[in-house]
Amino acid sequence: MRELRDLRVLHASAATRWTRSAWPFAWVVLMTLTIGCSRNDAAGQDEESNASRRAPAQRLVVYSGRTEGLIDPLFRRFEAQTGIPVQVRYGETASLAAAILEEGPRSPADVFVAQDASAIGALQGANRLAPLPAPLLERVRPSFRSTEGMWVGISGRARVLTYRPDRVREDELPDTLTDLLHPRWQGRLGWAPTNASFQSMVTALVQLEGADAAERWVRGILALQPRAYPGNSPAVQAVLRGEVDAVLTNHYYLYRLQGEGVSTEQGRNHYLRGGDAGAMINVSAIGRLATSRQSEAAERLIGFLLEEEQQRFFVETNHELPTAQGMHLPTGFPALESLAIPTLRFEDLSDLTQTHHILRRTGAMP
Repeated sequence: MRELRDLRVLHASAATRWTRSAWPFAWVVLMTLTIGCSRNDAAGQDEESNASRRAPAQRLVVYSGRTEGLIDPLFRRFEAQTGIPVQVRYGETASLAAAILEEGPRSPADVFVAQDASAIGALQGANRLAPLPAPLLERVRPSFRSTEGMWVGISGRARVLTYRPDRVREDELPDTLTDLLHPRWQGRLGWAPTNASFQSMVTALVQLEGADAAERWVRGILALQPRAYPGNSPAVQAVLRGEVDAVLTNHYYLYRLQGEGVSTEQGRNHYLRGGDAGAMINVSAIGRLATSRQSEAAERLIGFLLEEEQQRFFVETNHELPTAQGMHLPTGFPALESLAIPTLRFEDLSDLTQTHHILRRTGAMP
C-alpha cells in the first residue's frame, strides 16, 4: 500500500509541474489531436472491432485433483474443438481445495475438479462455487450431482468387496458392512484405513447411522485383525497374491490391474446390496468457481465432459461409471437399481473430523 501511495504522489507532482510550465504548448497539441481524432474516429472504432475479433480466447484455469493421465487428454480435446486454451494445475484434491480457500477472491481458478465429492463439498460450504444452470444439472443422474445445484459428478466409483472365489463361499459374502463383523472373517480381511475412499465410506457411515455406530464398526473390524495396506491397489494385489481373502475397495481397481497385464483370475468383485455405506457410489466432481470471470467457458467445459465421447473415456480408460443420463454402464457392472445405493448428501462428506477422531481413537490410523 505504501508503494501505491508513493506512486500516486509522484504522479500528482509531475502533473502539477507540467501544467505550470507547458500549458500553452499543451493547448495547441490538444486542438491538433481533437481535429485528428474527429476525422479518424470511425476508422478507429472499426480497427478496435477487428482487433477484438482477432484477439485469442482467454485461457481457462482449472485446478484438478484428478491425475493428469486420467483427464488431461480431455482438456486437450476441448482446446482443439473450441479454441479455448486450458491451463491446468494438478495436485491432491484436498490441497487444491485448501489453496482455493486460502486464495479467496484472488484465486485464478475458474473450474475445480475433485477426485471425490467430499472436497468439492467443502468449497460449496464456503460459498466458493457458483450455481450451475438447470439444463446442465439435468444431464446428470440425480444421485450423482449436488442437491444444491452447485456441482456435477463426471465419473463414479462403487464400493465393493474384492475377494478370492476359491477361498470365500457364496453364502459368506456380506450384504452390509455389519455382516463383515462375523467371526468367520477373523484374520482373513485387508483394508486401507488411510485411503481417502475408505474414509469417505466411514464418513458416510457416520452420516447414515451416527458416530457411535461407525466407531463400533471400526472396532469390530479391528477385532478381526485385518492387514492394513497403504492404498486400494496394493490391497487388491494382496488378495490376488493370497495374503488375504477379501478387501473393501473400489470396483475399478481389479479392472485396472487387469489392464496393466496383472492376472486377476483369483479376484472377483462383490457388490454389497444392503443399502448402507458399503453400497455407496462416490463421484469425481466438477464445479465453477464463484469468482471466475469466464462463466460461459467454464460451463462449456463442464458440459463437454458430460458428452458421450468423454463419458466413454472415463469408462474405457479407468473403468469408472458414467454419470450422464442415458449412458450405458461398463460390461459386467450390475444395474444401478439392483444395488440399493444409499441416499447421501455428498456435500456433508467433506467433514472428516469425526472420521479421523474415530480412526485415531481406535488405533486404526496413526
